[in-house]
Amino acid sequence: MSRADDPPRHLAPADAHLAAIVESSSDAIISKDLDGIVQSWNRSAERIFGWTADEMVGQSIRRLIPADRQDEEDSILRRVRAGELVPKFDTVRMRKDGSSVLLAVTVSPIKASDGTIIGASKIAHDITEQALVQQNLEDSELRFRALADNIPQLAWMAGSDGEPFWFNQRWYEFIGITPEELGKLDRTTLQHPDHVDRVRAKWREEIASGQRWEDVFPLRGKDGQYRWFLSRAQPIRNAAGEVTMWFGTNTDVTQQREHEEQIELLMGEVSHRSKNMLAIVQSILHRTAADVDPEFVAGFEKRIAALAANQDMLIHRGWTGATVSEIVHSQLQPVGELVGGRITLAGPADLVIKPRAAEALGLAVHELLTNAIKYGALSSHDGTVSVTWKADSASGAPTFEMEWRESGGPAVTTPSRSGFGSILIERNVRAAVHAEVQIDYAPKGLVWTIIAPFEKVVAS
Repeated sequence: MSRADDPPRHLAPADAHLAAIVESSSDAIISKDLDGIVQSWNRSAERIFGWTADEMVGQSIRRLIPADRQDEEDSILRRVRAGELVPKFDTVRMRKDGSSVLLAVTVSPIKASDGTIIGASKIAHDITEQALVQQNLEDSELRFRALADNIPQLAWMAGSDGEPFWFNQRWYEFIGITPEELGKLDRTTLQHPDHVDRVRAKWREEIASGQRWEDVFPLRGKDGQYRWFLSRAQPIRNAAGEVTMWFGTNTDVTQQREHEEQIELLMGEVSHRSKNMLAIVQSILHRTAADVDPEFVAGFEKRIAALAANQDMLIHRGWTGATVSEIVHSQLQPVGELVGGRITLAGPADLVIKPRAAEALGLAVHELLTNAIKYGALSSHDGTVSVTWKADSASGAPTFEMEWRESGGPAVTTPSRSGFGSILIERNVRAAVHAEVQIDYAPKGLVWTIIAPFEKVVAS
């Protein structure tokens, strides 16, 4: 039958109902005889292929089939004649305008009342959009795989419970097993036994809290050797804020740790040699200073000790700098019992300054303390010292400021001459950090102030 907008009135109700279903279907429903000649063509066939029922009924179905797929129709007709159902398969057919359309096609034999096969019915579903979505998914999967398998890190994903379910190719290459073998492996055997309990405990804590996880521990590679990895995992949340999965990476930091250990060893050697050199200087001083004022010798030795104390702090921090608080406390050790009482400190405790600034300020504080003990506020029972510092990075011209203020001691007078101590608290600081140095010898107590460019003092 050809397509009509309404089922013929002479059809029985059941047949009319079936005809209405065929016409209203979103799929192309076509019937053909055993030679492939179209017998019926529903409304969706017109929409999908562009030919009307009048144009197709009585014509060969091969009109829709590309030249390189004509053998499909041969196979379909052969199977239909044999009474077989041709299960759904994906294929390409041609529209009237010459464009191609992707279809999922099912073909069934049509039998007469006596069971004789007289033709075939074909149901074709347009899967162009579906195929495009599938292709986009496949392309996305390909890009993800290309990225995940070629980054230098070992990457993995875990469920909300923290149990890993995916590893990238780098993982399998590092441990030397297949995905199937990994499923049977106790993954804790890949971690160094000295770290397993600690790492698992911390991982469970972060799973429970939903916070970003970070740890450093060794993993065993396929060669049986352990390498150190910086491991991180980020929680992935849904729209409701719930953790649905974790994405993690393991970055090999073995070489970095070895370099750091080597640098630490070298810095220790430098410290050892510098201390030996300072000891030699002290020895030479004692041998050649028989006729020199003993007070000068003692002062010189203290300055050497202050320099050594600064070096110890910087080496401890890998020559990355030191906090102002550490510097001040180390130089105030000789009068440590006064700190918090007659000596007050105020400033950000975690402010880290550069090595050159640390050395210069450490020597300056030592010199100021020495003078305070000998002549200034700490030479009396009532004198006090206030040490303050601050850094202002928000202003138009960011600065670092530090002040040493004495009060309550003997009346102060301006010295008649400048000695080596003056060099340490003024010229050396000015040269080291480009500071503006002010020294006020006010009768009520000495005030030493520096203002320096922020970038010359504060470590980044």
